[in-house]
Amino acid sequence: MRIFTTLDEIAAAAGEELGTSEWVTIDQDRVNLFAEATGDHQWIHVDVERAQAGPFGGTIAHGYLTLSLLPWFGSQIFSMETPGAKLNYGINKVRFPNPVLVGKRIRSTVTLGEVTDVPAGKQATIRHLIEIDGEAKPACVAEMVVLLLS
Repeated sequence: MRIFTTLDEIAAAAGEELGTSEWVTIDQDRVNLFAEATGDHQWIHVDVERAQAGPFGGTIAHGYLTLSLLPWFGSQIFSMETPGAKLNYGINKVRFPNPVLVGKRIRSTVTLGEVTDVPAGKQATIRHLIEIDGEAKPACVAEMVVLLLS
């Protein structure tokens, strides 16, 4: 686990790959709970029988479920223990090149992107590449933006 305690340490690490998370299996219970939380009950996610005859041969995770795991993946790889608050500022880019079939394992490799000065402190871009075990194309490529207050 990489631990940053100052904004200068974070800035100095810009461009570095920080590490890779543990694998997590995406099961149907997690997908169903996400559907309940978001109101997205599309059959491709929650109707196991119908999805078996669908385009992927089974149910798939919501893309936003995969995206929602970014903070959890990141917490396994790095910690920003700087004095000020850390705020989710947004996402610059997200793509879902490959669906995650229920039962598959995924993990994230994190790279610290650009770190810039802003009036309140620093703004950092954190890149996630979420791979699916045994598959060439990633499930998700996302670029998060975090505001680090000084």
